[in-house]
Amino acid sequence: MPKPVVPEDKRRRRRPTKSGTVLSERLIVRTALRMLREHGSGGLTARRLGLALDCDPSTLYRYFRGMDDLTLAIGDALIAQALLGWEPTGQWRADLRAIGLRIHSAYVAHPQAALLTANRVSGRSHELAADEAVLNVLRTAGFPLPDTVRVYHAFIDQTLAFAALDAASLALPSASQRADDAKWSSTYARLPHSTHPRIAEAAPLLATRMLTSAYPTALDMLLDSAHDSLRAATGG
Repeated sequence: MPKPVVPEDKRRRRRPTKSGTVLSERLIVRTALRMLREHGSGGLTARRLGLALDCDPSTLYRYFRGMDDLTLAIGDALIAQALLGWEPTGQWRADLRAIGLRIHSAYVAHPQAALLTANRVSGRSHELAADEAVLNVLRTAGFPLPDTVRVYHAFIDQTLAFAALDAASLALPSASQRADDAKWSSTYARLPHSTHPRIAEAAPLLATRMLTSAYPTALDMLLDSAHDSLRAATGG
């Protein structure tokens, strides 16, 4: 059975840890992000987190029901980073593009955390704020409700799917990343026209294009489709 979380007003330690730190949910999440970056998901345990924070691991359960609850908080923190400073302009396409790129960037900036959280639904405040913002942009633009939900679904899933894909590449050891990237020039570029004519003709472009994320292109294609859908729905 999950342990009950101590209410917010009773969480704060009366005395700091031995290192003089007063714990908070924000500090724990920030420390967990650092540990994920340095050690990967296998290195994030309550014991190691307690050592990093100079506290007994059981203290963490004053803030989180367990490590899974902490995982959800980490995902919500990434979305918080994405939303920081974003303001709607009233131009629905530009606003959605900005939100998508911000979320994608926030996740790939923390690849190990992205792999742990991109497929999760936290129901926490920043995730809810992002969902509300996307839905509001679409409804304000004039999308009918069914189209709003359809575009929202595709937009969110596409953004998180690319974030997970790109994060998985970034989380590889450096040698593996270099080896994968080199395949486009060492293997694909050397295939003969006689056996692989389409790869051979595209090889110079593939060698450049495949080293970057396709997310901005896929996002623009999704927004093009949404634009056509809006015109059809409104006759504009």
